[in-house]
Amino acid sequence: MTVPLSILDLAHIGEGVTAADSFKASVTLAQRAEEWGYRRIWYAEHHNMSTIASSATSVLIGHVASQTKHIRLGAGGIMLPNHAPLTIAEQFGTLETLHPGRIDLGLGRAPGSDQNTMRALRRDPSSAESFPQDVQELQGYLAGESLIPGVDAVPGTGTNVPLYILGSSLFGAKLAAALGLPYSFASHFAPQALEDAVAIYRRDFQPSKQLSEPYVIAGVNVIAADTEEEAEAQFLAAKRRRVTQLLGRGRTFSDEEADMILQSPAGQQVLQMTTYSGVGTPGQVKDYLDWFTERAQADELIVASQTRTTEAWLRSYELLADVAGLSSAR
Repeated sequence: MTVPLSILDLAHIGEGVTAADSFKASVTLAQRAEEWGYRRIWYAEHHNMSTIASSATSVLIGHVASQTKHIRLGAGGIMLPNHAPLTIAEQFGTLETLHPGRIDLGLGRAPGSDQNTMRALRRDPSSAESFPQDVQELQGYLAGESLIPGVDAVPGTGTNVPLYILGSSLFGAKLAAALGLPYSFASHFAPQALEDAVAIYRRDFQPSKQLSEPYVIAGVNVIAADTEEEAEAQFLAAKRRRVTQLLGRGRTFSDEEADMILQSPAGQQVLQMTTYSGVGTPGQVKDYLDWFTERAQADELIVASQTRTTEAWLRSYELLADVAGLSSAR
């Protein structure tokens, strides 16, 4: 690979699996990814989703960090409008103090939930409007340059936890460029604006204390298996699960029902979310990622893999690390 590879761990809770099982799998993945040579692992803040266990994102990061040695860990991302910037500065300042040089903080402005859950979080519907100001307030706490007189993040002040702006639209690209921060595009589920957003970010980037040149991380789905047939079967199963998650409204579809829905207009929207997906043997996946890196003009890829079993999930990342030569790179 011509760029570093990282992992987005969705802390998936599969059928017949508990949240505790999911956390054990996340620790196992992080320990092996550390050996295989991946650069970082990120966890995303989602709420009220029965299939994702990373709602308390900073707690999960701390748990995994305590059982690994050197791999970078972080949020991809924290939905900042759900929180006070001071609270996040304290949380991630604590993580950085406990695990120096290993913590990242990716920031998004979406709810990470539905409308009812947003209200349960006590989030104001207009809170996203202050996202740029909140990012700067948070940045000030972590840099030891608080924008609020007499208020410091303890721990946190002076830790300079690196910030990343996450996005799936032009808004995040413009903000990351204006603040001189790295930009991570969610092309693994929102592919439409990828090329335009990256182009705007690179064109408008303003150097900052954290970053002198633009830096793009692009998300991409990956399923690598020993045979192409097995990878395609895993990919089809993942698309069927996504139909249930996004369109089921509490019910579970049979495989036949899910396949019918995938052929409908609503199903086509689900399929569009998987536009950027490298699926197949290790060699096929590597060829796809080389192509995608060029298309996304990416400096780093963050890959997400959704498979039917934990064993297949781990195997996918192992095969990718091997074909990409990550182990020999360390």
